[in-house]
Amino acid sequence: MVKAIRVHEFGGPDVMRFEDIDVPSPGPGEVHLRQRAIGLNFIDTYQRTGLYPNPLPFTPGNEASGEVLRVGPGVDGFKPGDRVAYGTAIGAYAEERLVPADKLVHLPDFVSDEVGAVMMLKGLTAEYLLRGSFKVEPGHLVLVHAAAGGVGLILCSWAKAIGATVIGTVGTPEKAELARQHGADHTILYREEDFVARVKDITAGQGCHVVYDGVGKATFPASLDCLRPRGTFVSFGSASGQIEAFNILLLAQKGSLFATRPTLGNYAGTQDELLAMTERLLAVMRAGTVRFDVRARVALKDAAAAHRALEGRETVGASVLLV
Repeated sequence: MVKAIRVHEFGGPDVMRFEDIDVPSPGPGEVHLRQRAIGLNFIDTYQRTGLYPNPLPFTPGNEASGEVLRVGPGVDGFKPGDRVAYGTAIGAYAEERLVPADKLVHLPDFVSDEVGAVMMLKGLTAEYLLRGSFKVEPGHLVLVHAAAGGVGLILCSWAKAIGATVIGTVGTPEKAELARQHGADHTILYREEDFVARVKDITAGQGCHVVYDGVGKATFPASLDCLRPRGTFVSFGSASGQIEAFNILLLAQKGSLFATRPTLGNYAGTQDELLAMTERLLAVMRAGTVRFDVRARVALKDAAAAHRALEGRETVGASVLLV
């Protein structure tokens, strides 16, 4: 028996229970992991509330690092003792678990267990946002909402390394300083400033080529007013709630804009795609272009407290649950 967080009904953080579970022998294509660290992400809260429903009961979480204990029939490329990580396999909030082998990647020696636990979902999200949803190029003007968050910091540093001018919205002066340390050229305190007016001022009225928005309801449709004609609005999260239905004519009225709501699963849907994206991520990590700032460490049994902090916008950088 091992411990895991289980959700038996959708709701607030208190619906998560720390319970005993059995981990069966790995089946064909499966790997049995002893987990070392687990990444905390907003998608975990969407699963818990039922916004992204899963059959009840279930174990939330999508991202973790660990050590291979056993492999099932037909598994090649992994063996007991290997250090691995994953970012798209629900069930992460557990001491041990089974994971499909095609969701795993090997962790190189220069990546710690904690960084391995937060680099996959967040890092690969940044990778597809910058290369797939919109291809950022030198000279582009980029707006990143929640720039001091886990994904936001990666977007700032990676976009800056590409040669873009990065504008980040943040909630506090401390978060503004952190975003600047990670590459943001300009920061906007959204609680004190009109971010649309500030973006227009910073860009001399031109607007941005792309807006990366993981906030959702609170920043829409104002985010569209930060774009230049034919700019791209990329919504990849809903920290403040879902964007409500809108008339698509709005995109024409605001400058023939493009809008997309991508997910990692559609960009890393095959093992080949996953491995290629991971190699690009590891390359910028080796170069020091992208670094992961793990700021909070919480015991797995205290996952409810971690969710409250995340939903209360109290966190900066990345947070991990430790087993």
